[in-house]
Amino acid sequence: MTEPDLTTSCVVIGAGQAGLSVAYYLKRLGLEAGQEFVLLDRGPSTGGAWQFRWEALRLGSAHRVNDLPGMDALGLSFSTADHHAPARDVVADYYRQYEEHYGLQVVRPATVTQVEDLGRDLLVRLTTENGPLELGTSTIVNATGTWGSPFVPWYPGRDTFAGRQVHTGDYVAAEEFARQNVVVVGAGTSAIGFILELEGIAATVTWATRRPPEFIDEVDLSLEAREKAVAEQDAAARAGRALPSIVSGTGVPRTRRIQAALDRGVLDFRPMFDRIEPNAVVWNDGTRLPADAIIWATGFRPELRHLASLRLREKEGGVSVDSYRSGRDPRVFFAGYGPAASTIGANRAGRNIARQVVAQLSKMGR
Repeated sequence: MTEPDLTTSCVVIGAGQAGLSVAYYLKRLGLEAGQEFVLLDRGPSTGGAWQFRWEALRLGSAHRVNDLPGMDALGLSFSTADHHAPARDVVADYYRQYEEHYGLQVVRPATVTQVEDLGRDLLVRLTTENGPLELGTSTIVNATGTWGSPFVPWYPGRDTFAGRQVHTGDYVAAEEFARQNVVVVGAGTSAIGFILELEGIAATVTWATRRPPEFIDEVDLSLEAREKAVAEQDAAARAGRALPSIVSGTGVPRTRRIQAALDRGVLDFRPMFDRIEPNAVVWNDGTRLPADAIIWATGFRPELRHLASLRLREKEGGVSVDSYRSGRDPRVFFAGYGPAASTIGANRAGRNIARQVVAQLSKMGR
């Protein structure tokens, strides 16, 4: 086997909130960015998955975005950010300033295609603007999150639907659905956001959910709700089970905008339909509603395809992760999985993972 093009002690895959948090603490613990650890990101620009969000999304209408560790040194905070500007622009700008201030030297766009086990070390294969590249490394922090792995459930007739099907990750603007009969599927904040944006633009909007949406009275999630969601994620990750939805464990905050929509009757929902026809959706009682478009606000799954050759998956369907470390390979850490899979737990994971990486490198004599 040929030698890799470059070698480093740690490769962090993903420069969203989780990856940047880990990189910040790796630097604080003495590792040099670009040399002793390399931070890779698939996106063309800063902002992690936020750079791909739809233009109409604002910070005030999404789940809270926590500040990155050390962001206060730049005089920045999402709590005081412009809530009238597109969220994707605000996050991208703040992350850009953060990366520059701390000299994180993110390599982008860089898509990791495969991670291989070389025995003592790991080999990271990636593609860049300059072609393919191989990185040899002692440890990996996987912080890829979920945006690159959208989930669309299968229903009879789905593949023969004559209209347009759009997932959250592909949604651009409500105007694309002007005067159309639109069905929105999902019980989370994205589905609700789409419904509110489509009001007065689409001809009709039908909301279908597999489970009833749960609205909570808090405008922002309480500490108890946050801790509960993280604990549920942690329990599933330790057991190697598929991860539960964050929203299903916390509910949707009843903001003034959402309450007003509830009062107007805009957020009336139906149970999930039974099948899809070329131009309609049909329930098991025979109810049939015309449909020109279906928006699948059905979430994402952890993006782990590049790790397949390491055989980390358990028979329960997930990856066993205990204290952010793979249960099958101690060289692999997860900063975008389980309790660190959302803004709720990403920052607290950063310090913990960085410490474990440094300890692992010391143990390996690196």
